[in-house]
Parts: sequence; C-alpha cells; structure tokens
Amino acid sequence: MNITQLFAKKLANYDSQTSLGSKFRLRRVEPLLEMIQSVYQQHGQVTIIDVGGTRQYWNILPLDYFEQYNISVTLVNFPGTVTLKDDKHFVFIETDGTDLANFADQAFHIGHSNSVVEHVGDWDRMVRFAEEISRVSQKLFVQTPNYWFPIEPHCMTPFFHWLPKPLRVWLVLHFKLGHWPKATTVSEAVRTVESARLLDKKMYQALFEHSDIVTERFFLLPKSFVVIKK
Repeated sequence: MNITQLFAKKLANYDSQTSLGSKFRLRRVEPLLEMIQSVYQQHGQVTIIDVGGTRQYWNILPLDYFEQYNISVTLVNFPGTVTLKDDKHFVFIETDGTDLANFADQAFHIGHSNSVVEHVGDWDRMVRFAEEISRVSQKLFVQTPNYWFPIEPHCMTPFFHWLPKPLRVWLVLHFKLGHWPKATTVSEAVRTVESARLLDKKMYQALFEHSDIVTERFFLLPKSFVVIKK
C-alpha cells in the first residue's frame, strides 16, 4: 500500500465515524441539518433528492434521525448502478443526473449532491446538472472539491490535478493512486484522469448564480465549496 492509498484509507474512510473524512463531513452537513429541521417544522416531512449519492453516505445520520424528521431520500444514479431495493426512507432511481425530466419543478424540499458535479462531464453537462437539481428542488445543499486545494481528493496525490494531462495519464498507468487502481491501458488511464474535472469558486458560482457558496477549509486552506440555497 503506497502513501496515497494510505491517505485514502485513513482520511476518506466514511465507513468509520471516527475517520477524519467522516468528522469533516459531519461538520459540513450542519447547515443541511438546519434545513431538514426547518422543512419538518413547516411540512411535517422532508423529501430530499440526492443526485449521484449513495446509501452509505447517509449513514452519517442515525436511523432515528430519519424517523424523528420523517425523511425520505430519493437517490438518483446512472442506469445499471443501482443494486439496493427501496425501503422506508430510501428510494433508488436510475437516470442521468443532467436530465431529471421524470420529476416536476420543486418536487423535493431539498436538493442534495456531494462531490458529484465534477464527475458529470464537460462544462455543458455541468450546467445542465446545476439547472436540473435547482429546478426540482426548493432548497439546495450541493458540494464539490476546490481545484486550488493542493491534494487531489480522488487520487489523494498532492498537486496531481495541476500537472500536464500527459503526465497525469502516465502516473495513472504506472501507479495505484488513492481510490484509483492502476490503469491497464492508455484509454483506461485517460478516462480515469478525465473522470474528475475540479472547479474553482468562480466556476462553481457561475453554475449556481442565485445561491450562496460556503467555503470549507482544512488548516485555513479552502478545501471544498458548498452551494447553500435556503
């Protein structure tokens, strides 16, 4: 296990509530919890659409919290990726997050997404993603990593995302980096490198023009951004 994989295991192990990543995530969602409580006071229930989310992510909240605030989460992911069945608090939908035509305008109290928009593709797809989650949601809580944070959050490698693309492809071809396995072909390496397109704050604000952007910091460095629309 190399140092980047060790970072991924220690810092981004969200199965453990004591990991640094889980602690940061719990602190990050404090405004989300305020939203949930506010919506519940108004409506007696809370409907959330989580675009690109996972059931594992929501383990950050205890089950009795879902009961207390009558929370229903609709998890939206690409066709072929859903492996779990619906239950009392979770509904699993297969569709493209840039096209939520199956849902009416403001169908959900809260639109949520965590580290997803940077994976949807080029700028036009990012714009469609932002438009769609904004359209179907009354409130927003949407997070993405900061391009200018020195550690790339997916491969956990310092300065990786600032390197020339051919060098990044070469590294992915020759090493296991963080959450990424070593690629076996150039095509696989290119797809891996292109799978995450990090944004800076101005770019993120351009996607969500009418929402506030909150900066999450790690030792004073801007680590990620969260769209907050209350």
